[in-house]
This record gives sequence, structure tokens and C-alpha cells, in this order.
Amino acid sequence: MLIQFTVKNFMYIRDEATLSLVKAKGNELPENTFQLDVPGKTELLRSAAVYGANAAGKSNLIRALKTMRSIVLKSASKGQAGEELDVTPFLFDELSADQPCEFEIIFVAGCVRYQYGFTATRDRITEEWLLAYPNGPKQRWIERSFDAETQSYCWGSMDKLTGKKKVWQEATRGNALFLSTAVQLNNQQLIPVFHWFAEVMHVAGLGGWNEEFTISLCEDKQKINHVMAFLKAADVGIDGIAVEKQKFDPASLPNDMPDVIKRQVEEEFKDKTLSNVKTVHTTARGKQVLLDMSDESDGTQKLFSFAGPWLDTLEHGYVLIIDELHDNLHPLMVQFLVKLFHTSDSNPNNAQLVFTTHDTSILNQEIFRRDQIWFCEKGEEQETELYPLTDFSPRKGVESLERGYLSGRYGALPFIKPARIVAG
Repeated sequence: MLIQFTVKNFMYIRDEATLSLVKAKGNELPENTFQLDVPGKTELLRSAAVYGANAAGKSNLIRALKTMRSIVLKSASKGQAGEELDVTPFLFDELSADQPCEFEIIFVAGCVRYQYGFTATRDRITEEWLLAYPNGPKQRWIERSFDAETQSYCWGSMDKLTGKKKVWQEATRGNALFLSTAVQLNNQQLIPVFHWFAEVMHVAGLGGWNEEFTISLCEDKQKINHVMAFLKAADVGIDGIAVEKQKFDPASLPNDMPDVIKRQVEEEFKDKTLSNVKTVHTTARGKQVLLDMSDESDGTQKLFSFAGPWLDTLEHGYVLIIDELHDNLHPLMVQFLVKLFHTSDSNPNNAQLVFTTHDTSILNQEIFRRDQIWFCEKGEEQETELYPLTDFSPRKGVESLERGYLSGRYGALPFIKPARIVAG
């Protein structure tokens, strides 16, 4: 479960920005919350929606989560000494350019709360820390900082971390995380932390996913029924799914494809069996008609691509993070997708959804609690400010959140200047 994410000095985000999924005061929509199974009485939200104008920094918040995850998963295994890290400090301030980007996330894995973070420049990890709360009190498992004067790393005692700490420290390159390196060298204690980034936290970019994962579910006789139940609940007019298998045929490649790319594709897919999805539609006279998925609307194709990850997330209690969920989807479809996270029947394992959107039709108190809504706004120096709706204390169950937002009460709206446009 995701509790909180903080980022600083990254892309448009200059000052510290924190997204919290901790339940605030208020007893509305109790089904939108759940109790953490850890010491204490913390309650979390099942979802959070982030609104804001174009270029206000919403996507950079998602990109920050994606960047943190990527560095955790890849810095030890794929990086080489001297290879740059994929981080970009605040773009509009010369002073920030020389400062490290900062990422910190608080989450629960295996009934243990963790607080993990690091700071990084393109050249190196400058700090790294991991606090764990396995029995309630804080334990410091990782403590690492770079000393610019000595050009070396200082390590804390890390007394609660068992195993060959000295070996792992010496093996950790400057552009790699200790967490990732130690797990790669078979540290068992840190595996739940690494596993959370690898298996529990899923970040999709603009447009979501391709259809491959959903297709793989459709190849299972039991899981295809779950996909069909999902599509029928969304009422997109599909009566069935047929998966056709065929050998890769080089002749199917476009004639105008460059020879170099064509040879690469042929090499990658030779001797492979490809899956092609057909949708089944029933005419008024009961005849079944098969269509290629590419013949369906963009919204239906996107919904089909979402079906697999959505069902997998709800089944296993994952954290799903999506940029611009509304893209190519009708507002009622967005509402349908979000509400699947808000009921225990469809979300028995407390999966969570974090998404950005421009769709204000779902910005109402029948769908969201007031603490589930966040805004991104760009300041005078192009910096992104992230803040919750609760800062404005909207009246519970009374105030129209959509009207309040569009009227400018909460900020985070585009400022559109009058323009004289001359045709011709």
C-alpha cells in the first residue's frame, strides 16, 4: 500500500511536493478508505485524482514516481561506472541545476511500514536512506551520504540490517543504489522493499498500456471470463473475444519499412507464434460478426488494454499510477474504472489508484471524498505547486466540487489570454 510520495527539484517541481493517501478527517464514503494492517490506526485512501492545467506539472509527478522506480530496479544491474542517471533537476532555476533531485516514498509491504528515499544528480547517488518499522519503533536499515570533500561515502551504523554489509557497501557504485546492489547480491532482508517497487507499484505513461497483457489473460479459459465480465460491465457492445494464433510471416511487414528495421523485426519474431484478437459482435438476427481489435474505437481499444492490468491490480492489491486516465475514454467509462477501486466487492485486497485527469464530470462528492482530490498549479517562476482540495475546506456533501474548480475557487486552471486570430 502506498502511504505517501515526496519529490523535490525534479522537472517543473522545484520545492518539496507531497502526495498523501492518508485519510483526513471526515466520515463520508467509508468504502473509499481502508485500515492499514500495521501497528497504529492509520487509514488510507483507495484512490487519488490530480487535476491541473496543461503543463502545470501533473505528468511530472507521475514521471517522478516512474523515475524513482526505474532507478531502484535498474541502477545496480544495468548501469556502468560513469553512466548518467536519468534525472533532471528543476528546469527554470540556475541554482537548482547544481542540486540533486530528491525522492522519498512511504509504503507498506508484508505488514511492515517502510520509508525509503534517495537524492541523485546525473553523476551519482548523493544520499540514500531506509527506515523500517517491523515492530512499531523505527529501525534505520540504510544510511548513506556522499562527502564532496573526500569524494567518498559515509555510512551509518545500519545495525538492524543483517548480513555482509561491508561487502555490499564496497560493491555499490556511485551511480547505483545500495538497496538494489544488496538485493542483487542476495540480501534477503531488503527483498520485500525491492519487490514492492518491482511487483506492487505499476506506473503507466500517457495512453496506458498496450494490449499484450490483456491478450495473455484471454488465452486462459478462466481469466478470459473475467475480461469479458469487465468489458460487459463497461457496456462497449462486445459479446465475446476470440484469440487467433498464427506463425509470424515476414511477408506481412509493410513494403515501405526500412530494410534495417525489417531485418531486426524478422530476427526478433522468427519462429514465434503471434496472437491476434478478434472481437465478437452479435447482429439483431443473432449472427456473430468478428472484427479486428484495430477496427474498434480508440476508447474500446484503450479499455481492452486496461482490462488486464485493472483486473490484475484489483486481484493482487497493487498500486496503479496512470497519467491522463481520461484520454480517449467517455466520462462514464472513467467513472466506471475508478469506482472499481472504491468497493470491497471488486477491490477486496485494497488496491490503490493514483491518476491525473482533466475530466471534471467525476469531480463530485458522490464519487470522491474531499481528501482524494489534489491540484497542480504553476507558479510565477514556472514551478509546480501540489496541494489538496482539503486546503479549501469545501462543505461536506453540499459544495459542487466541479463548479468550484471551474469557477477558479481552487486554482489550478489554465490562464487563457484573449487572442486575435486572423484567418487566411
